[in-house]
Amino acid sequence: MEKGSYVKDIGPASEARGLFVVSQAAQGQSRNGPYWRLTLADASGSLEAKIWHPLSAEFSEIPVGSIVWAEGRAGLYRDQVQLTVEQLRLLSQEEGAAVDQAALLPASPFSLDDMLGELLTLCKEEFRHAPWRKLALSVLNNQELRAAFRVCPAAKGVHHAYVGGLLEHTLSVFKLCRRIADQYPELDRQALLAGALFHDFGKIREFSGGLANDYTDEGRLLGHLMLGVEMLAPHLDKSGLDEGLQRHLKHLILSHHGELQFGAVRPPHTAEAMALHYADNLDAKMAQCRSLFEQLGEEGQDWTSWQATLGRPLYRAARTPESPESSQAGAASAKGRKKAVREECLSLLKV
Repeated sequence: MEKGSYVKDIGPASEARGLFVVSQAAQGQSRNGPYWRLTLADASGSLEAKIWHPLSAEFSEIPVGSIVWAEGRAGLYRDQVQLTVEQLRLLSQEEGAAVDQAALLPASPFSLDDMLGELLTLCKEEFRHAPWRKLALSVLNNQELRAAFRVCPAAKGVHHAYVGGLLEHTLSVFKLCRRIADQYPELDRQALLAGALFHDFGKIREFSGGLANDYTDEGRLLGHLMLGVEMLAPHLDKSGLDEGLQRHLKHLILSHHGELQFGAVRPPHTAEAMALHYADNLDAKMAQCRSLFEQLGEEGQDWTSWQATLGRPLYRAARTPESPESSQAGAASAKGRKKAVREECLSLLKV
């Protein structure tokens, strides 16, 4: 079955016909009767969709993670593209198995194996204290944890919410923390980098991944900060790491959200914890900006819609002209990343 329309190509006043994954589904009640509010997704992004009465009454259940064929017309609602569904069909299990998963699963634009290899190399280079090194390699060389870490998304939405997103985000935060430690040598470099490596590790158990990518029960009840500390416990016991360093690592993980209202168990109380919080927040915000700007047209549309998580719209400012050599190098790099997307999605079938 052909994929049909992609989310990225659906604009206001356009028609859409294609295969999508239902990533969220909820029923509501309007003056005209019950309706369905869906989030439809594919490899290019996601959008909100509504099924109004009387069509909505034909569906007693629309399971999250199911693949559907949807047809409808798009419009704008609160500055966001929204699809009014006019026809919807849930694919059978057999039909779903025949669909090209690479068309439906968003994935990191970077090679997962290359990122994992780079992270391992950096860990061997940076962790000179034997217990830190033993802890890092014990976790990353665990076959089950490594396979899950390789493909896990970093979020359900907002930033790095795709296959390999957690690995991409972790590598980026790790590299940012290296630069921060270079600038501020008074920091405990290895403790900071251990926090960068493991700060979001609990997301392996917080998110289901796959087509649905929903929160697990323990993800909802405990959250990835507590889960991360729990997952590291047996490895910490065997690492030989001093009790004070173990306590500091746990604090780094539990405080990296910065404020209690944003999910931190404790606010950062060490210089390393503050550095990790800002590195994590910066990478998440830059990934969000990158994703939003990619959704804008090439010219003539430089403001995003209102972003509730940021409390503002974003503006894509004019860029300083690049030299011809820089432009050619950037184009070649972008082409390589696009090629990697399909390869990494297909590699999931081997996991």
